[in-house]
Amino acid sequence: MREKFACRDCEHITQPPAPFHATPRGWAGPSLLAMILFEKFGQHQPLNRQAERYAREGVELSLSTLADQVGAGAAALAPLHALIAAHVMGACRLHGDDTTVPLLARGKTATARLWVYVRDDRPFAGGAPPAALFRFSRDRRGEHPQAHLAQWSGILQADAYGGFGELYAADRNPEPITEALCWAHARRKFFELADIAANARRRKDASPISPLALEAVKRIDAVFDLERVINGADAGTRLTVRQAEAAPLVAELHQWMRVERERLSRHAPVAKAMNYMLSRWPSFTRFLEDGRICLTNNAAERELRGAALGRRRGSSPAPSAAATGPPSCTR
Repeated sequence: MREKFACRDCEHITQPPAPFHATPRGWAGPSLLAMILFEKFGQHQPLNRQAERYAREGVELSLSTLADQVGAGAAALAPLHALIAAHVMGACRLHGDDTTVPLLARGKTATARLWVYVRDDRPFAGGAPPAALFRFSRDRRGEHPQAHLAQWSGILQADAYGGFGELYAADRNPEPITEALCWAHARRKFFELADIAANARRRKDASPISPLALEAVKRIDAVFDLERVINGADAGTRLTVRQAEAAPLVAELHQWMRVERERLSRHAPVAKAMNYMLSRWPSFTRFLEDGRICLTNNAAERELRGAALGRRRGSSPAPSAAATGPPSCTR
């Protein structure tokens, strides 16, 4: 209700301004839109379940109405999305990763992908605030990250996914992206072969603990221990400490793996874990050349944790191919 008032002396008419609406002439206020969007994307509550809850409270909101409001909310947030995307893509170093998300297709549930690109300059005392940019695709073809990063160049911290390969090409335009691989991924391959607790829970005929894998984990952990000390220091300090203390540890690890690898069958699981690092050694040791580079890609994995938790629930229907909304979102 917007009552009009007239002055008896001057006959001037006044009326309070219309309340703010996230969408022009829309009926849903910003708080309701925020709740619908947060419940759907933050709490993994599908729209049909939200509609049932509102109905129990005496508020009839159909599924199609809620879907329209999701689209309206995405349109209202588009300017904010553009600002965050520009901020993320303005970084000199990015973390990149992806995870699976279910997508309702005709007659089946397809496996789509959610990509994330994270800007986090805090490890090297950067002043820019951290932010994450998410992108959606129906599959995991390499053309998707190549399109996402088409106009960007810098340092990309990621796993060894082959779809990133074109980004590192020397003849790439505007210029090649620098590859920095994740030591947490490499360590995980050894740790799975040396995890005594997990091995004890397996069948009686489980493979024995690999002494070589256990030794590799210990050597890699020594590098991680040093990184914890210099986390948050400026890039120059980090580089100085790494060259003085981490470089000898990394060189010893490299020599040890080369010697032990020659004694193993190529089919041995620990040999495959060693090959993963040895065949990509320059990208794994790039953190010794630049103090801005992190040892791991955990920043991207942390941002994908919310999507993974929602996927685990298993009770929430997947988004449909016709109602997935905009192809990107931000945090």
